Amino acid sequence: MSNVTVKELLEAGVHFGHQARRWNPKMTKFILAKRSGIHLVDLRKTAEAFEAAANAARQVGQRRGRVLFVGTKKQAQSIIAEEARRCSQFFVNRRWLGGQLTNFKTIKGRIAKLKELDAAAEDGTYARFSKREALTMDREREKLETNLGGIKEMGYTPDMMFVVDPKRERIAIAEANQLGIPVVAITDTNCDPDSIDYPIPGNDDAVRAIRLLTSRFADAILEGRNAAGVEDENQAAAEAEAKAAKAAEAEAAKAAEAKAAEAAVEAPAAEVAAEAPTPEPEAAEAAAEPETEKEGA
Repeated sequence: MSNVTVKELLEAGVHFGHQARRWNPKMTKFILAKRSGIHLVDLRKTAEAFEAAANAARQVGQRRGRVLFVGTKKQAQSIIAEEARRCSQFFVNRRWLGGQLTNFKTIKGRIAKLKELDAAAEDGTYARFSKREALTMDREREKLETNLGGIKEMGYTPDMMFVVDPKRERIAIAEANQLGIPVVAITDTNCDPDSIDYPIPGNDDAVRAIRLLTSRFADAILEGRNAAGVEDENQAAAEAEAKAAKAAEAEAAKAAEAKAAEAAVEAPAAEVAAEAPTPEPEAAEAAAEPETEKEGA
């Protein structure tokens, strides 16, 4: 299951917030207490918030939607890439380029350039250029791969965004809000939850906390996609059954038409046979008399 329990959240250290002096007052409703100058998150509310976010992710996965994972801080980079690939989604884990969503047309041009350089590297086109030119092209390709490799196959804006540390990724969240893209975010006590559709209060700095929440969110997407696959299979089976029934009806109708045609051909023959005159007895006797006379002679 993709949901998390309070025990799992506690073991992963999700309840540890930031120092009290760095808090955002808008996070008051998610804070349980303060210990040694550090705010502690109410994990019961974290579990409830994550369940709501997971349900939304399942719905996106069920309709074959796409989710963009965003996390450029060092602790989250490898986790974001790993979990996004596992559920066949997109990710940005190095640097968020301004306008990556709102100016996606330009970004698509750079992605096309990246694919062109990848093709040149694979088919040996680099050999036609000098070493210096090939080195320049290779450096450009590596730079584009670092920034855009995770969205290389994203032909359109995503249906949902998952963010680690919304304070750091505020530009990405602002672009998503502008385009009406729902945002799910691991929201620490120093963040503003108002700009987030599904805030998940918790520690966005600990590797274990990030891995737990990100992996379970990816599981929710996979559950939705699997459910959609089962529905597709059932629909395909129903369509195949309906098609077979329709074919059987067509064959039965064809057989009935053939039988009716045979009956139509046999009916005139029977009528002709019925109308043919039968020989009268007198005519039959007259025909037999010459034979008798011939025998007497």
